[in-house]
Amino acid sequence: MPILIMRSKGHENAHMGFASRSIMLLAKKQKRIILTGYTGLNTGKERMRPLLVSVYLMGCVLHTWSQCNSQFNLNGDYLIGGLFDIHTSSSVSHERPEAIHCSSQAFSLSSYRRFQLMRFSVEQINNSTQLLPNVSLGYKIFDHCSISENFPGIFDLISANGLIRPWSEEHLHLSASSKVVGVVGPFTSTDTLTVAPLFMMDLIPLVSYGAASSVFSEKAKYSSFLRTVHSNKDSVKVIVAIMEHFKWEWVAFLNSNDAYGNDGLALFRKMIKDTDICLGLTTNLQQTSNFSEIFQHIEMLRIKTIVVFAPKLLAEALVESAVQAGVTNKVWLAVDTWSLSEKLPKIKGIHQIGTVLGVSQPVLSIPGFTEFLLASQSKGDCDDAEELQFCNQICNCSTLSAQDIISMDPSYSFSVYSAVYAIAHALHNVLQCETHTCRRNVSVFPYKVLLELKKSNFTLLNQLIQFDEHGDPNFGSYSIVFWNKSGEIEEIGFYEFESSHSFVIDETKIHWNGKWKVPTSRCSNKCPVGFAKKQDGIHKCCFTCEECPNGSYINVTEDAYRCVDCKETEWSLEASTSCSLRQVEYVSFEDSTTILIIVATLLLLGLGLAMCVIFAVNYNTPVVRSAGGHMCFLILGCLSLSSLSIVFFFGKPSVFSCVLRFVPFSLLYSTCLACFVVRAFQIVCIFKMAAKFPELHNWWMKYHGQWIVVTGTFVTQCILNLISFWIDTPKPYNETTWSPDKIILSCEISAPAATGPTFLLVCLCTLCFIFSYMGKDLPKNYNEAKALTFCLLLVILTWVVFVTICMLYRGKFVQSLNALAVLSSLYSFLLWYFLPKCYIIIFQPHKNTPQYFQGIIQNYTKTISQ
Repeated sequence: MPILIMRSKGHENAHMGFASRSIMLLAKKQKRIILTGYTGLNTGKERMRPLLVSVYLMGCVLHTWSQCNSQFNLNGDYLIGGLFDIHTSSSVSHERPEAIHCSSQAFSLSSYRRFQLMRFSVEQINNSTQLLPNVSLGYKIFDHCSISENFPGIFDLISANGLIRPWSEEHLHLSASSKVVGVVGPFTSTDTLTVAPLFMMDLIPLVSYGAASSVFSEKAKYSSFLRTVHSNKDSVKVIVAIMEHFKWEWVAFLNSNDAYGNDGLALFRKMIKDTDICLGLTTNLQQTSNFSEIFQHIEMLRIKTIVVFAPKLLAEALVESAVQAGVTNKVWLAVDTWSLSEKLPKIKGIHQIGTVLGVSQPVLSIPGFTEFLLASQSKGDCDDAEELQFCNQICNCSTLSAQDIISMDPSYSFSVYSAVYAIAHALHNVLQCETHTCRRNVSVFPYKVLLELKKSNFTLLNQLIQFDEHGDPNFGSYSIVFWNKSGEIEEIGFYEFESSHSFVIDETKIHWNGKWKVPTSRCSNKCPVGFAKKQDGIHKCCFTCEECPNGSYINVTEDAYRCVDCKETEWSLEASTSCSLRQVEYVSFEDSTTILIIVATLLLLGLGLAMCVIFAVNYNTPVVRSAGGHMCFLILGCLSLSSLSIVFFFGKPSVFSCVLRFVPFSLLYSTCLACFVVRAFQIVCIFKMAAKFPELHNWWMKYHGQWIVVTGTFVTQCILNLISFWIDTPKPYNETTWSPDKIILSCEISAPAATGPTFLLVCLCTLCFIFSYMGKDLPKNYNEAKALTFCLLLVILTWVVFVTICMLYRGKFVQSLNALAVLSSLYSFLLWYFLPKCYIIIFQPHKNTPQYFQGIIQNYTKTISQ
């Protein structure tokens, strides 16, 4: 038994996993392969020492092929390698590594169809007068049936003169003698991950027709890898687009536990991150998985949509198990590995499991391929002549008919076809071919072919073949297919990968299983309009619904999980989806209430002026003197001027109007109250305190105490107003809490700023009330104290009522009520203190004589003495 000994010096290299073990090659009929190795020297002065691998490879069994026609080999000026999984090896552990006889494993007719397509593509190119004229193209194809044990064919493809000398200067010259300019395959991502690093060493182009894992787009690791099949990123993008189109949000993702399936799951998680799609269940599938438990779990979670991201054989086993388990009314989303399965749509009971939609690369008819198969099967190839073949170049398929191959799953046909043509066009450019000839003196190296491959730009079956900077195809589209009740696979839409990214589905062609409408797949029922979702658990698709309160709205297109507050100038009712502009309100001068208040204010001014005239004419009479004498004019003036602030309660508020609402009334009304305090104090002092406190009375009269008090009050109030302005100047305020659909314009003064001036007014009212109450039993004509008491009670009652109303009502008429409160405070003194005096002066002049007043005082004195 021959032994391939692999020796290494230095540290291991991650890209050379195959070099960590010895590989035992099985020879056929005692014929040995002599494998010799040499130790490559490290010439890297600028980087770490790489793994040194030496392998001598002469072949498993080498015979001439001139006596018969081989399907796996074709001589030519330049060769294209091929790796096709015509047979599939089951995963079997061995005590020691050994080569696998692929011909003894399970046969895959769909892979054999693709294998024949590569042969046809090369033959078609050789018959072309425009592509590679006067240059013959050959192939060397291997049955890559095992993930990790099929290395003899790989070594053969990367060897030069039977030698493999990686990282050797000599190897640069030896590689010129190798006729392999590129390799087509392998099919699966897992196989490609295993063998790709071997081709990357010398930049041998590896053009895969099926490896869709997104990891191969990383050019730092896979510098000479290209593919003619779209990556998982594209197929997942289409799957997500279908789910978003039908609003399927609660899905299960079942993927194979390999490079292909795990990559698909990672991409799916990434793409649904900012969508409404939730991943309710993920499961790694294997042939030994308990499919029944998986279906039970899906049913328990109430998942209706299932994505199966797995190779064809595994997906077929899963779906057949679903039919046997009685799974019903699901939506199955198939990826391109099994969406065009020729077996599943025709099995009994397939339509009971639900609706099957899938994505696939469009099936293009390859002109001449059918005729090639018919002619090829009639030639009597000698592939079963085992002694004439290299390792894993045996088919055991002589019983197949051409019709069997033609009727098989046509998936990935164009991928193989375009891969062979891409390498041929690259070689065409390297050889600087012209119309009828190619230059024979050009040295062809794999890296030159790779450079031209990356620049591919040719048309094949109306497809512009190009690659992007990652080596991924810049052409093609995905078809969206539906498995109809007739067992046929029907195209119902497409997804273009060009700049337009058009996505079309003809829903009329879909007959949903058991229903006429699109099935739903949700963890929670959809929220009513105006309700926000509140996530329930770890999945955002599982939620409860909460109504958005007034003053907020929900915009499900931006964020279905949060109620957004309206702007200050907007409003909304409960469960709203948008906000409306608020109506701006304030008391205008045209309002009827405003007109009435202004008329009353003008009347007050007229009455104040008239009273001043009456008091001036009758200044020396007892009634005027008892009312306060010359101080009456100050009081009447303050009351009249205070009324001017009422005008500023109307119209659109401004800083100026807000200040004039507060300041004139605060200063003048406090002065008015100070005058009444002094007047009430003097009455009490004259009739009750003069005898008991003569010195206090004399001081008061001598220094004009009344004017000191009035002036001090005015100055104090001025200071307090200045302080309040420094704290917070009265300013316009938008009341938005009282009415949801209105903005009430008003004025605002903060509580700290208004405390000082208001406190002084309250103190003056309290003192005035105390002094006036103390004089309630004085003589009738001198009983101004009773009138003051009554006036103050009216003032206090007015403001208590106003404050109470403000606590219950904050509409626009608060401004009118405030103006009425000010007006009522002014009228209280004008009507109940001064008007009775004017009545006596005008209509009862006999009571306005000194004699009458003296008589009243004498009667009061007698009453006290008794």
